[in-house]
Amino acid sequence: MILILTPNTSADSADYRQLTDYLGNLPNISFRTHQERGSAQTLTEIYLIGNTAALSAADMETLPSVERVVRISEEYRILGRHHDDQRPTEFDYNGVRFAQDNLNVFAGLCAVDTPEHVEIMMRALRDNGQVCTRMGAYKPRTSPYAFQGHGKACLPYVFELAGKYDIKVIAMEVTHESHVNEIRETLRQTGNPTGVMLQIGTRNTQNFELLKIVGRQTEFPVLLKRGFGITLDESLNAAEYLASEGNRKVIFGLRGMKTNMGDPHRNLVDFAHVPTVKRLTRMPVCIDPSHSVGGRNRAPDGALEVMHATAQGVISGANMILVDFHPNPGKALVDGPQALLLEELPLFLDDVRIAREAYEKRIQLARRPLH
Repeated sequence: MILILTPNTSADSADYRQLTDYLGNLPNISFRTHQERGSAQTLTEIYLIGNTAALSAADMETLPSVERVVRISEEYRILGRHHDDQRPTEFDYNGVRFAQDNLNVFAGLCAVDTPEHVEIMMRALRDNGQVCTRMGAYKPRTSPYAFQGHGKACLPYVFELAGKYDIKVIAMEVTHESHVNEIRETLRQTGNPTGVMLQIGTRNTQNFELLKIVGRQTEFPVLLKRGFGITLDESLNAAEYLASEGNRKVIFGLRGMKTNMGDPHRNLVDFAHVPTVKRLTRMPVCIDPSHSVGGRNRAPDGALEVMHATAQGVISGANMILVDFHPNPGKALVDGPQALLLEELPLFLDDVRIAREAYEKRIQLARRPLH
């Protein structure tokens, strides 16, 4: 059960103390408080844990400061959608809105290689009206001999160039607690010129200790990629690990499933799960066509297969696109064969707009009354 308090309820108020005193005396019930501070107001939710079936929702709504009550199911308690649950499906970070009803594009370098390439990429994004990007500093690789990323050495120039070109949010994978600390400290040292969305990669979807650590910080939102060889339910529970530790600014990423059933693509594209994740949870959903398709083969109709896959995800309601671009894919240190060319960026964005418009028209059609 979740108690949603009236906005801007203060923990120092007499009503709040009366409420928590009452909850503390309920038998076989414990509770956890979560606050979400926005620009205009602070929202407080209290999660009741234990034998909540015995509690009357109507009675709980009469308690001081309680605005409404949500009775939750067992699965995805925090991030899930529950009966009569009208909690928001959005959050704002560094001036960018992430929600189940909008779309953000994160085009950029799978792995940072040189400052020159970073600057070329960010300039191209700015010139095409984009404020988000992906920049890989820490790269977990299958082979121990493959390039592992420049790590904290590249963070200062990545962040400073983001500020120079007005890039608001950078999606950046982390694989260890130290990476979060390095990102935080470098942002501070460079004057916080941009924001970072921490990315949990597919190999770490069930690294539960990392999930707990990343979940305990609420400074950075998190993009959690679906595990490449586990069920959707298992991956959604991984997202719930983040939220249960306090960070509910989570985006769920679909990046394809590892199976030869997807051949000749790198992975079996799983974008049909976009509406499913939005139905089961309140998370915005990201698609990663680059790692799903894994190449830049062109279909007989003239369009790149990665653009076809992107359109499939967008037309089914995706809210974020993580896609690889590179100024010179032949010199990319990671995943060069799947990176799109910078001159293809305007085409890609136009194609995304067409797919998004088609999605919006489909939704209008779906809401049309049947005669």
